[in-house]
Amino acid sequence: MTDNHSRSWAPRFFTIWTGQALSLLGSSVAQFAVVWWLTDTTGSAVVLATASLVAMVPQVVLGPFIGALVDRLDRRKVMIVADSAVALLGLMLAVLFWVGRAQVWHLYVIMALRSLGGAFHWPAMQASTTQLVPSEQLPRISGLNQALQGASQIMAPPLGALLLALLPLHGMMGLDVVTAIMAVLPLLFVPIPQPHGEGADAPTGASSVWHTLWADTREGLGYIWNWRALRYLVGTAAILNLLYAPAFTLMPLLVTRYFERGALELGYLQAAWGGGIVVGGLLLLALGDGKHGMRTAVYALVCQGMMLFLLPSSPRSAMWPGVVGLFIAAVMNAIVNGLLMSFMQRQVAPSKQGRVFTALSSFCGAMMPLGMALAGPVAELLGIRVWFFAASIMTVVLGLWAIGSSMLKELEQSERKQLKSRDDRALVAANAE
Repeated sequence: MTDNHSRSWAPRFFTIWTGQALSLLGSSVAQFAVVWWLTDTTGSAVVLATASLVAMVPQVVLGPFIGALVDRLDRRKVMIVADSAVALLGLMLAVLFWVGRAQVWHLYVIMALRSLGGAFHWPAMQASTTQLVPSEQLPRISGLNQALQGASQIMAPPLGALLLALLPLHGMMGLDVVTAIMAVLPLLFVPIPQPHGEGADAPTGASSVWHTLWADTREGLGYIWNWRALRYLVGTAAILNLLYAPAFTLMPLLVTRYFERGALELGYLQAAWGGGIVVGGLLLLALGDGKHGMRTAVYALVCQGMMLFLLPSSPRSAMWPGVVGLFIAAVMNAIVNGLLMSFMQRQVAPSKQGRVFTALSSFCGAMMPLGMALAGPVAELLGIRVWFFAASIMTVVLGLWAIGSSMLKELEQSERKQLKSRDDRALVAANAE
């Protein structure tokens, strides 16, 4: 932000954040309704898998290019257009349900376009947060975002089920439209500082746009590759996504085949994970000051893997150690993710954050279908628990490797430089007053 020590940052940021939080909840509830409609209408696992795929592909394939474009545009306007597009698509879906003409392919197209809007919105919001929030507060804001995501995971299914009993499907989509509009309105009135520096200004001349976009995309990928510590962070996040996304897909089978339990016990595990994310986010919100952040993140990563180990190692007759272990693992996961994001927000140049963040998102997103393709055969050949054991052990190994290597020292050195630079700026500002 222009003045990281300005006292007026909180009203501006939280005015925007509140609208975005309401929009996230509305979208989560709408997604629940759409998935239920697809399930009830077709009963096809292929249809559900295809829906997940079309919602993922635009962000994975186009993410790095979109991030480079976001870095060249006014990020406030990007979010306004993206949220407005989501509202319009929700309105189209509401009309289709209202007139009884909704078909599966309609939902595929709309889900893909909404995913494209999200691919623009997410990096613009993360990069704007860097400009709005003082650097020392970024870990706390990351914790708040983690808590919001966890709360959305907990609230969306029961709230969606309740609203489905009270409202028709077009009414559910109408609520999504209203919450999307609520995200747009603050952006019309609250200014967001734009970054200065290389890559911050839009290219002139139509013939140079695509060349510049490709060059910016390559620069973003090179930025990650050439910085060893950042390359490790992105690689670690991608590997964990490869392991954890299939684990949650296999969770119902772990409950039914191994523990020989039912939907209630599956609900306990899902609530434990979502509740742990909320608690971890709130802990980071309360305690996160940015000092020793990456050391904390690495140790939390080791703890996360150790606690996850309790889930597949619990005896059939007593699932509660697994529930407790999953809850603590989720707390650690929220801390790791929150500290990772705040580290990148503070370390990556503001004018390059769009392309770097979307590269991270694309790498992690690409791991999900790969992990799911691997997890099915592994689970069938070696048993459901094997994948959970592998995920927990690999998490511990990655954390211990970071502790024992020079990587953690490099990350901490980057943190110390950033903190010193922040303190120097504060001293100059105080002397100027």
